[in-house]
Amino acid sequence: MKKPLITLLCTLVSTGAAAGGEFDKESALIERWLDAQRAYDNVPGLSVAVVRDQDLLWSGGFGLADIENGEEAGADTIYGICSISKLFTGIAVMQLRDAGRFELDDPLTELLPWFGLTQAFDGSPEPTLRATLTHSAGLPRESDFPYWMPPDFDFPSYAEIRERLADQATIYPAERYFQYSNLGLTLAGEVVAEQSGKSFDRYVREHILGPLELTDTDTGFPTDAREARVATGYGYPGRSQQLKAMPRYDTEGITPAAGFASTALDLARFASWQFRVLDGSDEAVLKANTLREMQRVQWMDWDWSVARGLAFGVYRVNGRTLTGHAGDCPGFNTRLFLDPVEKVAVAVMANRNRTDVDGYAAAILDILDAGGTTPDEPQAPNLDDFVGSYDLSPWDGEEQVVRWGDGLAVMTLPTMNPLDSMTELRFVEGDRFRTVRPDGSDGHEIVFRRGPDGAVTHLLEHSLALPRIPTGP
Repeated sequence: MKKPLITLLCTLVSTGAAAGGEFDKESALIERWLDAQRAYDNVPGLSVAVVRDQDLLWSGGFGLADIENGEEAGADTIYGICSISKLFTGIAVMQLRDAGRFELDDPLTELLPWFGLTQAFDGSPEPTLRATLTHSAGLPRESDFPYWMPPDFDFPSYAEIRERLADQATIYPAERYFQYSNLGLTLAGEVVAEQSGKSFDRYVREHILGPLELTDTDTGFPTDAREARVATGYGYPGRSQQLKAMPRYDTEGITPAAGFASTALDLARFASWQFRVLDGSDEAVLKANTLREMQRVQWMDWDWSVARGLAFGVYRVNGRTLTGHAGDCPGFNTRLFLDPVEKVAVAVMANRNRTDVDGYAAAILDILDAGGTTPDEPQAPNLDDFVGSYDLSPWDGEEQVVRWGDGLAVMTLPTMNPLDSMTELRFVEGDRFRTVRPDGSDGHEIVFRRGPDGAVTHLLEHSLALPRIPTGP
């Protein structure tokens, strides 16, 4: 079940210029691919938003936010964004740094009077706030509680984390290795509270979420009227491969590292705000140079396998340099990718663990870059007649005919590389087309068959007659 396209080519902010109709074909391809691929991947619900600078190019929801109630996913569905929370914590830290409250190279022992984690390595530098934000402080991944474990996902309070900290020790010398640490970003949130004199929740609401008007982003799942838009998270318990609803969790003291909730649309607004900051046109919340500092590589592992900014990850994906963060919590997988140079960003949110949100996001960016070609040959006047899905049974999958450029293309599903599995079609006459080979020459013939009512019923290819898959309720 697919929720209709939410928004196409509307502006995110009042000052943004509309992008026009340039993204029509790309958005149609993204919509048809995501609708099918999500089903093949057994992802209950998926929400996506794509922005270019200040324009929301496209947003949509696919599948179900809640299976039992049949609630459809939309671009305004609320998901746990898990470790994307770390971006907001990092921004809070940098705000206070810029205000002169501390320096990034201050040791945690100076910033948190109660910090008592044991340094297990002689001669190691003390863990600093900078090393904490880059996950190079040598800290354990987690606080000393089994909070990721079902059935209750019982997260510790801030007080409990402090009490147990003395029972933990560093696992590496500081500034030696990359070790992803939720404990580290939790401590960064504690620095925000300690140095601002406010609770972490209050500080973030007053200094980040409120000023940026991120009205659907919270430091936890909302309990007001918006609760009706919160997706149910799902996971696979063991080998059964049967989806099971996960209980709603409250991350308590781990909130700065993994507790936030948001929507694809709010993350799109968050991305557009960053592009304004980088342009120097909106520095009320954060300075342009500070955001650049956060998004530059501050730490790289010895084998180049990991590159980190300050709270931000830095990634090489299909020839692009991207920044952002991913999130993975019980029942939710999320990804925010930003290209600060091209000023494009994509947010992908799924209500199921072990979802390839990175693959979805990267493919969307590839489609955005590729666009469609404009053939020199005349095109059939009735292209929309052929658009649809055609069954490949008894082989797995389907052939998906889509609009691309000013013509058609056929895409074999399932695929996480839609452009690689897509072949453009050249119109011959009537209901006859030929595939276009990589060198531009004609490939094999594809013919569409119609029923008595004139509607297309089959795709004929290589002597195979593929029946059209019915759509709709």
